[in-house]
Amino acid sequence: MTHDITLLLRDAAAGDRQAADQVVSMMYAELQRLARSRLRRAGDLTLLDTTSLVHESWLRLSRGAGVDFADRGHFLAYAAQVMRSIVVDLLRSRQAERHGGGAWHVTLNTQVAESVARHEDEVLRVHEALDDLAATEPRLAQVVQMRYFGGLSEAEIAGCLGVTERTVQRDWQKARIYLALALK
Repeated sequence: MTHDITLLLRDAAAGDRQAADQVVSMMYAELQRLARSRLRRAGDLTLLDTTSLVHESWLRLSRGAGVDFADRGHFLAYAAQVMRSIVVDLLRSRQAERHGGGAWHVTLNTQVAESVARHEDEVLRVHEALDDLAATEPRLAQVVQMRYFGGLSEAEIAGCLGVTERTVQRDWQKARIYLALALK
């Protein structure tokens, strides 16, 4: 099956629409798992459900002309990155609206609004810290992206990056320390 996915991914990258549709139908359950993982980490901050996130991700993935995936793991890693960007874009949009986007907001309980804003700020701070990490240590950022946002196993990440599982474990530890210090 993995070999079939790889061939379909290559055909889809070459512009074969049927191959792209087959990839989605074969990988739909995995994409749903990624979306559930992504939305679980976002908490109640988004109005998206897993189906909406998968479909929005597929729209963005299908627009990515010339994106070639070597295998299933690379496809899932890229899908996780796309899902992350959708959630972050949605949060940024909501914050822009809250800070004078032209709509009237009536808050009956300010304590609730402050807790949501604080949590949204935290998600955006993690996103920015991950971008900073990517600038200095790209592989560490990839490990975080695939593990935390994509829910991939250490073995899958090692396969995607062409390193050992032990290297992935060390990278994960380093990245967690970096992010913890960046978020203080």
